[in-house]
Amino acid sequence: MRSIIDILDLSISEIDELIATAQDIIASPERYAHVCEGKKLATLFFEPSTRTRLSFEAAMYELGGHVISMSDAGSSSASKGESVADTIKVVSCYADIIAMRHPKEGAALVASDNTSVPIINAGDGGHCHPTQTTADLLTIYREKGGFDGLTIGLCGDLKFGRTVHSLINAMSRYEDIRFVLISPNELKLPSYIKNDVLKRNRIPYVQTNNLEEAMPELDVLYMTRVQRERFFNEEDYLRLKDSYILTPAKLKEAKRDMIIMHPLPRVNEISVAVDDDPRACYFKQVLNGKYMRMALILMLLKEAGTL
Repeated sequence: MRSIIDILDLSISEIDELIATAQDIIASPERYAHVCEGKKLATLFFEPSTRTRLSFEAAMYELGGHVISMSDAGSSSASKGESVADTIKVVSCYADIIAMRHPKEGAALVASDNTSVPIINAGDGGHCHPTQTTADLLTIYREKGGFDGLTIGLCGDLKFGRTVHSLINAMSRYEDIRFVLISPNELKLPSYIKNDVLKRNRIPYVQTNNLEEAMPELDVLYMTRVQRERFFNEEDYLRLKDSYILTPAKLKEAKRDMIIMHPLPRVNEISVAVDDDPRACYFKQVLNGKYMRMALILMLLKEAGTL
């Protein structure tokens, strides 16, 4: 049974296919309004979420399907000590496809080894978040017209940011890509991603802690929040949380066609005054995420032979 645990589980041609399907959904939503009638999506969220959980649920409803949901780990049998493997074996009896978020890295892989229906990883700890990356890819595609030849600035928490890790993996497969890694020293991109992805694929990158100096060369600026839930020490979080705050003044040297992205939720790393800038695309990302999740649900149910 095929599941999507990492963005690299999708080939470039499959990403192209998902983008094409999402574009068709945007153009002709009525054609997709009943394709999943009689099918059920289970959303299992062992970690808080607003956008991702509701996006999956909205996606299934707009395909004509149904949703069963567990949005609070404290109200599930996990609070009694049930393993992820057992939970998935049980939920597989009730649903045709499962979207799961879990705070522990590797939980989604364990789930995929113990399921009889497709699993979609909706985020596992600091590891990866493939469906956020599909939302990011559709946003870049629609705003920039493609992926090749871009300079991408990643700013904020690059150490724990699973959305950053997934996006680097995805974009590293395209031509003439360059990354600018902007973070405090304590939140630098993990060395295994630099070694296994960037260096291995000979992708140029620079590391800096200065957002303003990097701004003029960027085609994409991907802001991230410093994640309180990933810190063991509250003092470290408080010291680092305001490392980067994007304001209209800091955008004066940016390209006129640069796009500003953020996986959300934001805290204060992007001023609300930036929201009216035509380069701000983070709320477009939210909508694009729903369309790409619709496309992914369709792909996996068709491959499973249940659609």
